[in-house]
Amino acid sequence: MKPTRLATALIVVGISSFSLPARAEAEKLSVVATFSIIGDFARVVGGDRIELRTLVGPNSDAHVYEPKPADAIALARADVVLVNGLLFEGFLQRLVEASGTSAAIATLTDGADIVHDPDGGHYHYVNGEAIFHAAPNDPHAWQSISNAKVYVENIASTFCAADAAGCSTYEANTAAYLDELTVLDTEIRQAVDVIPEDRRVAVVAHNAFRYFERDYGVTFLAPQGVSTESEASAADVASLIREIREKRAAAVFAENISDTRLVEQIASEAGLTLGGTLYSDALSPADGPAPTYVDLMRHNVTTLGAAIIGN
Repeated sequence: MKPTRLATALIVVGISSFSLPARAEAEKLSVVATFSIIGDFARVVGGDRIELRTLVGPNSDAHVYEPKPADAIALARADVVLVNGLLFEGFLQRLVEASGTSAAIATLTDGADIVHDPDGGHYHYVNGEAIFHAAPNDPHAWQSISNAKVYVENIASTFCAADAAGCSTYEANTAAYLDELTVLDTEIRQAVDVIPEDRRVAVVAHNAFRYFERDYGVTFLAPQGVSTESEASAADVASLIREIREKRAAAVFAENISDTRLVEQIASEAGLTLGGTLYSDALSPADGPAPTYVDLMRHNVTTLGAAIIGN
């Protein structure tokens, strides 16, 4: 039987691990982040003391990501692996097993204020087979700045445990960033306050913004659930169109990780126009409007306000 790419990676990792030296005190902490938003948090906290690899890059969808052999090798060599948890990274368990990593794996949603969804769940496709995962919690916790602070504090604790000599640096970086996030939270609340309450209804491709909805009072309607792997049916779209009209949604938005055809269809059928692109599960490239988490949150609230108030 032909080995899978990850199985091949496991063999490569096993061979190469014999030649890997122990990490010297002066070497940077080797960190793997599962996707770009976590990677940005790690960059801010770690600064020059870490060497960072992010698996799922800008504008890419972690829900449907298929790991590569190089990812398994990166995990095998890592000191720390930073993950979201709540079944967001459907590829993670396979990748960890393939890599044989001994790295500390930090689940950054631990201690966060999580939105519960007893009916939640989604499919992951493994070697062409659809496997259902019950998901009673919404994994998009970073869309709440108060939760983002928990992510950052968890990263600092993990880095301190792995690199005690750098702990004062990690703690100082974290303190400065938490202050920046507090200012950002105030900015977002002020921006939402400008939008008339009866117009704070937007349409997006999938349920990635319920934490933003909870914290800031903007309602989001979507044809898909918490994962982009579940396809919206014609009945889902028809039901959504009715809900758009009942709740008087003001604008429809594309997401940077999703094909725009579905939301374009919804906008057309609902008599609305596309109000721009929101950044849900990934940052933009460096030359885009949301290359950092702070930029992402500012871009989203600015785009929401401009489209809703302008309609």
